Amino acid sequence: MDVFAFFQWLDTSWLASISKAYGGVFAVVQVFHLLAMLTLGGMVLTGDLRLLGVLLKDVPSEVVIEHTQKWFSVALVVLLASGIFMSSAVAIKLYYNSFFWAKMASLAFGIFFVYTIRRPLLRYDHSTINPWTLRLVAVASMTTWFVVAASGRWIGFS
Repeated sequence: MDVFAFFQWLDTSWLASISKAYGGVFAVVQVFHLLAMLTLGGMVLTGDLRLLGVLLKDVPSEVVIEHTQKWFSVALVVLLASGIFMSSAVAIKLYYNSFFWAKMASLAFGIFFVYTIRRPLLRYDHSTINPWTLRLVAVASMTTWFVVAASGRWIGFS
């Protein structure tokens, strides 16, 4: 199945029917999407600013990272589910939107980065990791999620 065919299917799916016909349902899903964005962003900033030594200096970075990773994963699941639902209402429009594709590419990279680089690295005792490596991971993480958020925000303007 090619990508455009998937977007055509999504545009005519039962999800699209619900999201187009019931504005209240769409609004509630959008609230969950926004809350998940806040949670994910907050967890990224809290964890990464701790790795940079800017925030929560009196708490071991391992503890902060452990707690923020749990909520990051919950927020990501809610974001993906609500995002698919909201996208179904305007699937064809999104297919032609370059900012949507920038968001999807940066989101895919962000998920890859978190689960294949950041998490495996930060499972170790942070005192055994080069401090510059921790800083680089934190800056890369914040930059990646900023690009996801910024490109997502620009979807509505294009």
